[in-house]
Amino acid sequence: MEAPAAPQGPAGPSEPTSAVEITVTSPEQMRELGRRLAKVLRAGDLLMLSGELGAGKTTLTRGLGEGMGVRGAVTSPTFVIARVHPSLGDGPPLVHVDAYRLSGGLDEMEDLDLDVSLPDSVIVVEWGEGKVEELTDDRLQVRIHRAVGDTTDEVRHVTLTGIGERWTTADLGVLAV
Repeated sequence: MEAPAAPQGPAGPSEPTSAVEITVTSPEQMRELGRRLAKVLRAGDLLMLSGELGAGKTTLTRGLGEGMGVRGAVTSPTFVIARVHPSLGDGPPLVHVDAYRLSGGLDEMEDLDLDVSLPDSVIVVEWGEGKVEELTDDRLQVRIHRAVGDTTDEVRHVTLTGIGERWTTADLGVLAV
């Protein structure tokens, strides 16, 4: 299990402003959580997803794409690093990034122009801790915990933590329905 990131300053914009914990018992429930989360998101939102391999980060993002009504199948961008899924309606595009293979911080990710895309898009970065926090003071951290080892346990514990002013008024409790 990954260690949580340490806060980046005393009572500053990196302090958590809202949080919710949700238990998910199947891949379909993880997708449904993504669909519900899509209703809370807007252009300019940055989501950082963390969790063990196979925890459900891409499954959650697939649900986000469905809920946002974007074009194209949402699959893991591990080898292409990033995929842009334009909206089929009037919503923002979904930019899906997998930073697993990137060892550096934001400097290594500069070629992706995430800072340019952020105001008009919803950006989801898998394995983004320590790499993209400098993009904005406002972000939603999504940690997915699962049993590790030789197990077929589908139970996931998802913790969504809003950080920054954007998330002070967001009602993440609607996701726990």
